[in-house]
Amino acid sequence: MSFENVNVKPEIVSALKKIGIETPTPIQEKSIPLIHSGKDVVGISNTGSGKTAAFGVPMLQHIQKKGKIQALVMAPTRELVVQIAKELEKFSKNLNLFIATVYGGVGFDPQVKNLAKADIVVSTPGRMLDHIEHNTINLTQLTCFVLDEADKMVEMGFIEDITRILDHTPKNKQMLLFGATISDEINRIKADYMTNPETIEADVYVKQELLEQYYYNVKPHEKFSLLCHLLRKEETHGVIIFCSTRATVELISKNLKTQNIKNDMIHGKLTQNRRLKVIEAFNKEKVNVLVASSVAARGLHIDHVSHVFNYDLSRDPEEYIHRIGRTARAGQRGKAITLLSQKDYPSFDEINSRFNVSIEKLPPEQFERLRFDMKSGQQRRGHFNNRSFGGPRGHGRSHHSQRQGSSHGRSRFGGQKKSSFGFNDIHTR
Repeated sequence: MSFENVNVKPEIVSALKKIGIETPTPIQEKSIPLIHSGKDVVGISNTGSGKTAAFGVPMLQHIQKKGKIQALVMAPTRELVVQIAKELEKFSKNLNLFIATVYGGVGFDPQVKNLAKADIVVSTPGRMLDHIEHNTINLTQLTCFVLDEADKMVEMGFIEDITRILDHTPKNKQMLLFGATISDEINRIKADYMTNPETIEADVYVKQELLEQYYYNVKPHEKFSLLCHLLRKEETHGVIIFCSTRATVELISKNLKTQNIKNDMIHGKLTQNRRLKVIEAFNKEKVNVLVASSVAARGLHIDHVSHVFNYDLSRDPEEYIHRIGRTARAGQRGKAITLLSQKDYPSFDEINSRFNVSIEKLPPEQFERLRFDMKSGQQRRGHFNNRSFGGPRGHGRSHHSQRQGSSHGRSRFGGQKKSSFGFNDIHTR
């Protein structure tokens, strides 16, 4: 199967070949003909399955150089907006179209100038509403509306914004909705704004034959030491270490550097420019290890990941699927290793019950217990014990609190001695 077989015009096929894309992925093969025919489409597929080309290639096929906005792509994060726009620019290299990006945190007036000449707009919900409210965007010529990472939109609370934006668009447009899962909120959008949509699925879960999944049972205060041991033991070519909180990301990154393990970090509180530079450096293999919060699990274009480490697990079991989906991509093998402590068991059990995954338990490792320095400006958020080894603690009360008979109603921050080493749980929820 080739893109010519699904009637993609030569200008786009040529641009795709120049960036090494010659054969459609399953989601592309299923969605492109339907979108070509003008149908509304709901595409369900994992991150990394080629969703951008699945909606982007057929969308570009029908866009003309007018200087009028004919397609609007909505994405939940600024990073994803930038990524989608760059991909669309590559696909449309031979079409001479103008693609504008719209997101917060940057100047408003330059966006207004770009919108006046745009053929396609890629935007986050909040800034798009700003332009609608200021009458700085004209959507009257819109023929295609794309909602990407729809499930993430729900998770981040953007669905009401999306419906407000949709209310300002023509009724006879084509709607394309893509995500890894479909929730009740997304079903309501289907019912209210889409016309007889076709639903297609492809690569909903990771390919078991390409991804090895393992876990270690480990005491919370020994997680960091085990992590360092595994990073030195495993043969890696790009590593992402996922943590559930921003504060844990910062501490792990800092302490890895103390252990001479070069790394960078990414989380939602970094500036836009900083986050983009981190991803660029990782993709260019200037740094081999990336410590990340869940912001890096979804949507971002991250290449060459041989290993994913789950330092801890999110309360949302679906997050596990998105995390491990960063490796074993494009036909390459990958490995996902979870460091499982007592607070992770409920999430781990739900992952195993809900998803078709095979996670093998590995025997205990012999490893050196390392010091863990928590002096990173996070003391205001955490509580500490007197341990001199290990790393961030697990969920719930510290051992110190349990010995003192404290309850959940008691302040976590009072009456505990701070130390330069050792750390009991950090929460940013």
